[in-house]
Amino acid sequence: MSVSPDRRTMLRGAALAGLTCFGAAACASGTQGSAPKPSSDAPVELGPATDVPVGGAKLYAAQRLLVSQPTQGEFTCFSSVCTHMGGVLNKIENGQAVCPLHGSHFQVATGKVTKGPASVPLETVPIKVKGGKLIAG
Repeated sequence: MSVSPDRRTMLRGAALAGLTCFGAAACASGTQGSAPKPSSDAPVELGPATDVPVGGAKLYAAQRLLVSQPTQGEFTCFSSVCTHMGGVLNKIENGQAVCPLHGSHFQVATGKVTKGPASVPLETVPIKVKGGKLIAG
């Protein structure tokens, strides 16, 4: 028994429609403001507080965190996951952290967006200094 060309065409079309819906759902999961979060909220030691320059910032790639020290002894910490599509910020230029995916920029001291396409600020993460070491989370 052979399958008619019309039936084959219909089956291929149905399969492609299913893949299209699956792909659209996967893309929708990366929409603005729904970037993936770090796997644990447990406190993590980042290292010496002296590693973060006064008036500057440092990216902690393994922990997906950005720590800044706007003034001596004052630290702020943010998730380094871009709020646009979930890319991980990979460099700091002129006081701004940069996302390599679409070029969003965030002010390192506040986490606010300075250049889109992101429109939502970075997620704040609690940070403290204990024994000269930075503890985030």
